[in-house]
Amino acid sequence: MKVVIFNGSMEAGAHSIGKLISGFIEEKLRKQKADVKIFDVGKADIPLLHPAKMRNVPPEVKEMCSVLQDADLHFWLAPLYHGSIPGIMKNCLDWLEITSKSSTPYLTDKIVGMVCWADGSHAINGIHTMNVIAHSLRAWTVPYNVPVSTPFLFESDSREKISNYYQDKLNMLVDLTVSRKIELR
Repeated sequence: MKVVIFNGSMEAGAHSIGKLISGFIEEKLRKQKADVKIFDVGKADIPLLHPAKMRNVPPEVKEMCSVLQDADLHFWLAPLYHGSIPGIMKNCLDWLEITSKSSTPYLTDKIVGMVCWADGSHAINGIHTMNVIAHSLRAWTVPYNVPVSTPFLFESDSREKISNYYQDKLNMLVDLTVSRKIELR
C-alpha cells in the first residue's frame, strides 16, 4: 500500500505541528508495512500555476503529481489560514490539472483523510475546504477527519508529544482510511 502524507504547512521546523502530525501518522503506517512518502509543501519548489507554465511543466511539478497519483491513500494536513488552507497547498493541488488528459486524471479513486489545525475552534473550515477540493479532484474522503484545536494538541508546553486525546483521534483516522482502501479493493 502506497501512502502520501501531504503536509500543507510552510513551517518546517522539527517541532512544527505539521511535522509532528506527519511523523505520528507515518510511524503508525510503517508499522502496517505501508510505503510512506511525505510531501512537505514548505520544502518543495513548486512554482505558481500559470497557464503559460503549463506548456513547459517544471520537473518538480511532474514529480509531485506523480507522487500524488501513485499513492493509494492520502493524508492531507493543513493549518487554518484566514478560514481556509494555505494558498501554497492549493497551488500544488491545482497543478494536478496537467493530468486532466490521462486515463485516470487528477486523484481519481484515491482515498483521503484530513487533519486541520487552528488556534481556535474553526479548524473544521479547513477540512471543509479540503473536502471540496478532494471531491473536485475525483477522490474519496473518509467520513471521519480531525479538526485540531492547537492549545489542546500537546501533553504539555513542550510541543514534543501529542496529547492522548489527539493520538486517539489520529489513530482512528489512520485506521478508518486504511480500512476504507481495503473495502474498495
